[in-house]
Amino acid sequence: MPDPDPLLLSPVLDQYKLAGRTSLLPALHAVQSLYGYIPEFAAESIARQLKVPLAEVYGVVTFYSHFRTQSAATRSIQVCKDPACRLDGGIKIPDGIQVEDVPCMGLCDMAPAAAVDGISADWTIDLGLSKRLPLSGRMHKSHIGGDVSILTRNCGKGQVTTLLDYRASGGYTGLENALRLTPPELIAQVKASGLVGRGGAAFPTGVKWESAAAASDSTRYVICNADESEPGTFKDRILLEDDPHHMIEGLIIAGYAIGAQKGYVYIRVEYSEAYQVILHALDEARQAGILGKNILTSGFSFDIEVRQGAGAYVCGEETALFESIEGKRGLPRIKPPFPTTAGLFGKPTVINNVETLCNIPEILREGAQAYSARGTQKSTGTKLFCLSGDVVRPGLYELPFGASLRHLIEDLAGGMANQRGFGAALVGGAAGGFATAAELDTRLSFEDMRSAGIPLGAGVVMVFDETRDLRLILLRLAQFFAEESCGKCFPCQLGTQRQVEILHRVVDGQIDKEDPTRLSEIAQTMTDASICGLGQSAAMAIQSANKRWPQIFTARQDGR
Repeated sequence: MPDPDPLLLSPVLDQYKLAGRTSLLPALHAVQSLYGYIPEFAAESIARQLKVPLAEVYGVVTFYSHFRTQSAATRSIQVCKDPACRLDGGIKIPDGIQVEDVPCMGLCDMAPAAAVDGISADWTIDLGLSKRLPLSGRMHKSHIGGDVSILTRNCGKGQVTTLLDYRASGGYTGLENALRLTPPELIAQVKASGLVGRGGAAFPTGVKWESAAAASDSTRYVICNADESEPGTFKDRILLEDDPHHMIEGLIIAGYAIGAQKGYVYIRVEYSEAYQVILHALDEARQAGILGKNILTSGFSFDIEVRQGAGAYVCGEETALFESIEGKRGLPRIKPPFPTTAGLFGKPTVINNVETLCNIPEILREGAQAYSARGTQKSTGTKLFCLSGDVVRPGLYELPFGASLRHLIEDLAGGMANQRGFGAALVGGAAGGFATAAELDTRLSFEDMRSAGIPLGAGVVMVFDETRDLRLILLRLAQFFAEESCGKCFPCQLGTQRQVEILHRVVDGQIDKEDPTRLSEIAQTMTDASICGLGQSAAMAIQSANKRWPQIFTARQDGR
């Protein structure tokens, strides 16, 4: 391949001259887009221009899996290696094609999934050869279903919802109503709705906003966390690709509520289509006077910047995400202080995920009382469920809280695929818990699932039929956490590696009767001593299986 031309670099980097270190990731993305990797001279130029030590530039480059320091000789195919995509053995690639196994790509409902040079493809990939390479047996967009269509009303139509179409469906009515209220009145409405975060922690959204609004520092930020990277999650991708203004409206309202003038959308690098869709939607909003100075002649000014991650699951943790935006390695911070008092750039910050923010316009459009009438007393509104695995119709389903797990799997998704029996459902994602057949009638609400010992989490439901070997699934989950551990704290770094070692032994039939006890002790240590949620939840699915099916850790695969 020809040597990279240094003369092409200056026009690319000039746009980042004044921004400083916070532009480090965007500058690295721009350079890699230009050359296909980050040459040494480019890293040196970035270090000089942004006034960041070269060693720290390389520290960031080597932290994120997306960045490369060597030119790739050929085009690469990335193939997802997480559970939903490997149930049927994954994708068959002809000899001579360079393949890279990668973590979940957010295409679990289209499994098996792959990408060429970072561009997602669910069925065929054009390799620039004389023919196209088939990847899987089907090509389709995500299936959208459920009992209601509120958050998803503009999704699944095969096209992006434009600003004109969004306004025709009632869009930005919530913002108009919000701007007629004072910020305290607005926060009171969100609190009255009972909305809790949809990212997994289920913290009351209004309480979070109230805390940031009360902070003494007048410079505040709001952030949309669109870095969903956990195996089984894909709801935020669909919301952003199909209906970007829904999230944008919610983020503007959040900014008004806490007195912020700037917001960020932090999106995982694998969501290249969603990234472009958001940029276009933001331009539409600015041209319509919905973003920028004096929004809708209200006197409130606010704008949004989009930042791409670079391949690090830990950056879904809020403080690691702050570090990433600030141009650093995505290492979690010790809390307290909490983000609402010292978040991005040390300023009060509210961070919500995409689904949470999409609920905000609905509350302001129909009123808190009407919103909270759906669902259950403690879990109000609707919930999006990412359903994948051994079901007839994998997809995204919207339900009022309180519907049963059985209804989701059997009625809405068509039941088990291949006429096989139900084996188990992993609820809550890689950091979730297993439901057995006896728990299929459990209601899908935070309180009911908690009573059953299963975290609802972000709404992931991964279904496995009776023929699946749960040992292999647990091993893959353990490998995911071991690979994604940032290494900042030893309980997580060492504990996740130890889990993998033990589960490898279990899968290989080298059973040690002490392994269940060892796994429990590792889980307790990681939960108690890890700095962030990655380590604190890395053993949850394994411990759930240990509790429900202890025999899988003490018997060989052949039953002996």
